[in-house]
Amino acid sequence: MLSRIREDIRSVFARDPAARSTLEVLTCYPGLHAVWGHRVSHWLWVRGFCWLARLNSHFARWLTGIEIHPGAKIGHRLFIDHGMGVVIGETAEIGDDVTLYHGVTLGGVSWDKGKRHPTLANNVVVGAGAKILGPFTVGENARVGSNSVVVKEVPPGATVVGIPARVVASETREPSPALSAAAKKLGFDAYGLTRDMTDPVANAFAGLAEHIDRLDERLVQVCKALHGMDTRLPEMELSRYELPEFCREGKVLDSLASGESRPESVDTQKP
Repeated sequence: MLSRIREDIRSVFARDPAARSTLEVLTCYPGLHAVWGHRVSHWLWVRGFCWLARLNSHFARWLTGIEIHPGAKIGHRLFIDHGMGVVIGETAEIGDDVTLYHGVTLGGVSWDKGKRHPTLANNVVVGAGAKILGPFTVGENARVGSNSVVVKEVPPGATVVGIPARVVASETREPSPALSAAAKKLGFDAYGLTRDMTDPVANAFAGLAEHIDRLDERLVQVCKALHGMDTRLPEMELSRYELPEFCREGKVLDSLASGESRPESVDTQKP
């Protein structure tokens, strides 16, 4: 039990830059208190002390504002940040290293007594206010955007946003040096809005800007080739397309992740 508590405390320091001391984490983090209370409730639940388990979970809800049914199965290092209004249903299952923000609901859409709540695989991040409803799986390393309503299975590594939620990114990866350099050159962050969440509108504009940029490069190359064949033809230079301000932190396209080199025939402008 003590080793699990130490593990939980380390996970808070790893995922919350606001954590300053072990004493602060022990006394001022309701997400941890809710998880610890649930472990007691779940221990009672699986041994048949259902009323006592529900009473303990009710007390934990009163203390933390987080409602976790004693029947829910929770893995290692669950981090509930802020936590107020989080609801986790009876048949929900949560893997290791999952992060939930405030207002998240892992709920059901059926009155059947069987499996009716979602399963979150390892390393899932669920944004504030998101609702995941139904007996399906959210795949490993998936991201659920804030205030999304998820009603069907989410593939591993995907990012989903919206009502109903839809996939806006199919993979999460560490940016390579080439990707980071290209992102800096174009004027936005290689991670997207954050490493965990992406903005689909910014992604769309970033993709359009990238496509225009490649077309410009090809046009300049064609003009240079024609100028070499006939010097009477002018040699054209184009300035780089500038991203709109709200797109400057959009996601870099996957095509850049492979580290493809860019022609250096066009002078780039710093944003």
